[in-house]
Amino acid sequence: MGFRENLKAELSYSGMLVKELAAQTGLKKHTIDNYLSVRGRMPAADVAVRIAGVLGVSVEYLITGHETTERNTSVHFAPEICRMARVIEKLDPDHRKIALSFIETLKKHEDSKQSS
Repeated sequence: MGFRENLKAELSYSGMLVKELAAQTGLKKHTIDNYLSVRGRMPAADVAVRIAGVLGVSVEYLITGHETTERNTSVHFAPEICRMARVIEKLDPDHRKIALSFIETLKKHEDSKQSS
């Protein structure tokens, strides 16, 4: 697979809309639509880096569909988990602590309901 197919797959996996990717990368929606079209072209390196950064993957992955790492392990999360991580990552450290505390409290509440 090439850049176009890998970009489509990552957008689908993450649950992100093209317009959201455009907003987060500072690109126009039309530009990203061009990358996704059948006749789409490869973006410039700096643009590919921005796209990969927002999607949480490497440029190498977007181009080849593979990562080159010392360990060949990968962890995939449900799309909503990926979206939550992206949002939380953008929070300042104090708000991250609050978000983590909220999630932990929610999990404790869920566990106590299941125990009952």
